[in-house]
Amino acid sequence: MQSIWNDTCPLPTFPSLEGDAKTDVLIIGGGIAGILCAHLLLEAGVEVMLVEADRIGNGVTQYTTAKITAQHGLVYHQLVQEFGVEKAKLYLDANLEACREYEKLSQKIDCDYKKKDSYVYSLTNKSKLEQELTALEQLGYHAGYAEHLSLPMPTAGAVVFRNQAQFHPFKLLSSICKSIPIYEHTKITALGIRTAETNSGLIQADHIIVATHFPILNKHGAYYLKMFQSRSYVLGLSGAQNVDGMYIDEDQKGMSFRNAGDLLLLGGGGHRTGKDGGNFKELIAFVNQYYPLAKEQFRMATQDCMTLDHVPYIGLYERHTEALYVATGYNKWGISSAMVSAMLLRDQILQKQNPYAPIFDPHRTMLRPQLIINGLEAITNLLTLSTRRCPHLGCALKWNEAEHTWDCPCHGSRFTPAGKLINNPAADDHKEII
Repeated sequence: MQSIWNDTCPLPTFPSLEGDAKTDVLIIGGGIAGILCAHLLLEAGVEVMLVEADRIGNGVTQYTTAKITAQHGLVYHQLVQEFGVEKAKLYLDANLEACREYEKLSQKIDCDYKKKDSYVYSLTNKSKLEQELTALEQLGYHAGYAEHLSLPMPTAGAVVFRNQAQFHPFKLLSSICKSIPIYEHTKITALGIRTAETNSGLIQADHIIVATHFPILNKHGAYYLKMFQSRSYVLGLSGAQNVDGMYIDEDQKGMSFRNAGDLLLLGGGGHRTGKDGGNFKELIAFVNQYYPLAKEQFRMATQDCMTLDHVPYIGLYERHTEALYVATGYNKWGISSAMVSAMLLRDQILQKQNPYAPIFDPHRTMLRPQLIINGLEAITNLLTLSTRRCPHLGCALKWNEAEHTWDCPCHGSRFTPAGKLINNPAADDHKEII
């Protein structure tokens, strides 16, 4: 699978950690969330160390569409309904601040940062757009409404957030990671009280942040019940269209658009990991209909951790796991959520009050309809007869014909045909796949 970001700006390499070590804050996971956590803590004068089991940026970060926006679908109507105006406004304000932090970084680092308007459109349902605009007015944010869009198909209109942004994530990360003590190919094999075992020694830390996309520790937090994973797909097209903005369908099965240089990044085909979906076939059909003269230059796919209530889990890993923190569940909006995680966890480690902490509390109620769906999916797959079981919690693996991988419908682990681990939460290769 290709990555437009890695192909045009490979990240620096770092050594493995040999033997024991000690630090104030240990960050596990070298995606954009972990690197931003390290960066903000270092800026605050805190000693940090970051370990990555593979290569930094080599997970979902390299496949992001890299949109910097506080507009996360039509989420604000949902948040007002589920949490009330006050907490919904915390979510909005946190993500607006995250956008401002990226803008500050872009003034010091050349990362192709460009201001762009962000659009969430609907093909047919104008009433959904009106509900979102009403909710945003309640939150004190004046979004726009656009009726005529630079898209190839007719729509009912769109909700617009002005002056959001897009960027090249690897250009940003390649700059800030140079000042961070990073150890690649350093796998955490066990977590204890302020300790982490690696494949070569023991790390002692006053605080530990788990930023591994899907949390690696099962015995705390019940994240395997609180989340599922969703795959999505992107084609990079030349000779397509300059849409001059960032667009996404309010329908989870719709298309997204943004330009990167001379290419159009067309996204879509999403589905729950381990289940059937449109994948690249859906994107190719769309291109054949609307961009018949375009040429495919690359394709990439990624997956996202989806929470029960559309809000990430950022804070203490479990109520009673002192000094152990988690950042996960970004619901397809990993760029702004990564920065929110870095800001929030920095303040918690510094024992500073952060006004956004309540909305992202990982231990808020689990009583949401999605919990029942997740539970039924797990039970169904655990009872499915199959010799190919996920080493994470034993669910039956399903063959993914589109990408030629073995995928877990329960929690989203993925493996190559030979059994090599691609995506967590599984921690090890599947040795029985042949």
